[in-house]
Amino acid sequence: MDEAELTPIILGDDEIRTAEQLRTTCRRLLDECEKIIVGQRPVLEQLILAILSRGHCLLVGVPGLAKTLMIRTLADGMNLSFNRVQFTPDLMPTDITGTEILYDDKSTGQRGFRFVPGPIFANIVLADEINRTPPKTQAALLEAMQERQVTVGGVRHTLPNPFFVLATQNPIEQEGTYPLPEAQQDRFMFNIRVDYPLEDDECRIIEATTGSYKRVVERVISAPEILSMQELVLKIPAAQYVIRYAARLARYTRPKPQPGESDPHPIPDFVKKYVTFGAGPRAGQNLILAAKARAMMTGRAYVALDDVKSVALPVLRHRIMTNYIAEAEGVTPDDIVARLLSLIPRDGEK
Repeated sequence: MDEAELTPIILGDDEIRTAEQLRTTCRRLLDECEKIIVGQRPVLEQLILAILSRGHCLLVGVPGLAKTLMIRTLADGMNLSFNRVQFTPDLMPTDITGTEILYDDKSTGQRGFRFVPGPIFANIVLADEINRTPPKTQAALLEAMQERQVTVGGVRHTLPNPFFVLATQNPIEQEGTYPLPEAQQDRFMFNIRVDYPLEDDECRIIEATTGSYKRVVERVISAPEILSMQELVLKIPAAQYVIRYAARLARYTRPKPQPGESDPHPIPDFVKKYVTFGAGPRAGQNLILAAKARAMMTGRAYVALDDVKSVALPVLRHRIMTNYIAEAEGVTPDDIVARLLSLIPRDGEK
């Protein structure tokens, strides 16, 4: 489609006022979550961005960083149903999606099958240590993430709306695990890194969790409000130069250009040296969706280049496959993204 055929979406006055109210709501939600979760506000912000964008997250961090408590607290603040699934090597797909059981109707004496929903039937599902279960079970979860439904016994069952999956991985121990293939990692909008807290924050954590006083999170938002926020995110306009910037950012992670295509800005040499496979078109889609959500959270009715840059790391880091040269020289996907952000021209701001 020609760029001239694309009609930009302009928010009306009522939608702008609604966006401002939702921005205030998001800030209240973050403040409520910080009653329980100390020193992880950037992570909480990224989780909210993913929910507003209808995406899912892969959370990577060592044990003991309150990843489970974080998502449970977020679910409480949003007044959403929450289920946690501990992934183990013996977990079967039906343990997640649900199964049909044979039952007797005592009133009629007839026997039949009845579907018993699994733990995936919740608004927020925590897939704890997803890389510890076999690929068959991983695929069942990822299919539900993409289709937002499960099929059992030839019958489709729709999942609750909104629906959000947060999968965790332990980066320390990889023995006896089943790493997610690149194609399945691509289904996650964000790959979020959770680091150790600062010293002052750690002291606050210890003080808050070793006393008798228990903090309670107030419910700030409801499921219908979240659905309206998700619809509003889609309406926020993004200029053509912002879309082209996001597309170029994703394309420059690929070490080889498209055959027969001329580009005034050639792929950087360090990408050709260190990268085996780069991000696909879904990365550009997620960059724009997450940037729209961030624009709404910051009170703007349009997407800026800084919105795209701020979400580039969690969107791209799990979509870049580096080679042995990068591993030998200690170059990570985060380093690749950081160098690209400093090199790609900001055409729309000239």
